[in-house]
Amino acid sequence: MAILVSGGAGYIGSHMVHALADAGERVVVLDNLSSGFRWALPAGVALVEGESGDQALVGKLIAEHGVVSIIHFAASIVVPDSVRDPLGYYRNNTVNSRALIETAIRGGVAHFIFSSTAAVYGNPARVPVGEDDPTLPMSPYGSSKLMSEIMLRDAALAHGLRYAVLRYFNVAGADPRGRTGQSTRGATHLIKVAVETALGQRAKMDVFGTDYPTPDGTCIRDYIHVSDLVRAHADALAHLRGGGQSLTLNCGYGRGYSVLEVIETVKRVAGRDFTVNYAPPRPGDPARIVAASEAIRARLGWRPDYDDLATIVTHALAWERTLAARAR
Repeated sequence: MAILVSGGAGYIGSHMVHALADAGERVVVLDNLSSGFRWALPAGVALVEGESGDQALVGKLIAEHGVVSIIHFAASIVVPDSVRDPLGYYRNNTVNSRALIETAIRGGVAHFIFSSTAAVYGNPARVPVGEDDPTLPMSPYGSSKLMSEIMLRDAALAHGLRYAVLRYFNVAGADPRGRTGQSTRGATHLIKVAVETALGQRAKMDVFGTDYPTPDGTCIRDYIHVSDLVRAHADALAHLRGGGQSLTLNCGYGRGYSVLEVIETVKRVAGRDFTVNYAPPRPGDPARIVAASEAIRARLGWRPDYDDLATIVTHALAWERTLAARAR
């Protein structure tokens, strides 16, 4: 009895694998290492290098390891890149997810947890946005994830697979124990970019758009600590294992911060000023998106431990210093 974690050597996936290993679970990781790292995984966890859409490989792993649950993180995630390369995103996110779901069903997998995104909502008419609100993605990234949600729902209904779709809002921070964090070179996550700039690893950072219909003109997002997000996955897995029905849930705190508020928090926590340039808005970026988080708290009993922007930034700073030390 094992759990297969696709994309398990990446940012969120590696945190999940550490949490599963801490809990004594048997885990096998499938990752193509395009943005993941072997060293991010705990000792003793099996890593297989490959694609989540490789049905022969995934089928073999399910059979050999007795996989009964899959947590699917592997995906391309940068909104502007998806606008430039939509077909690449549909291949990597949607086509590969379809293949993985089919292989899971053929292999008798009982539970499937899917890493989705708030981008499926587009620019919501109301904030906070709830799980039953319209899904109107503004980017191929959001569309690729929504298509995968629909495929998973329909396949699960037809074949008896039970699933959880978790729609992430803006994930940030790092493992409080310093074992893993956001390590991809050139990552576009706001808090990571701001932290790198505060530490002198970037000469400046850009703010994309200053005339959105928000109090300070910059985009507002709901930032969730990666460890709290991992807790949501663990709670979802426990729910499914206990016979719970399939569900789709937001993963956020229900509170938003503007880009400028985040930058000011990074400056304050780091104790350093840095250069900020202002650039035109990027295609595919909604003005304001914040999670309605009542459902995940009620359905899973989820309770976050790190619901504090300064704490998220503190952990991100600590991880960036760890990465710098590794590079020496």
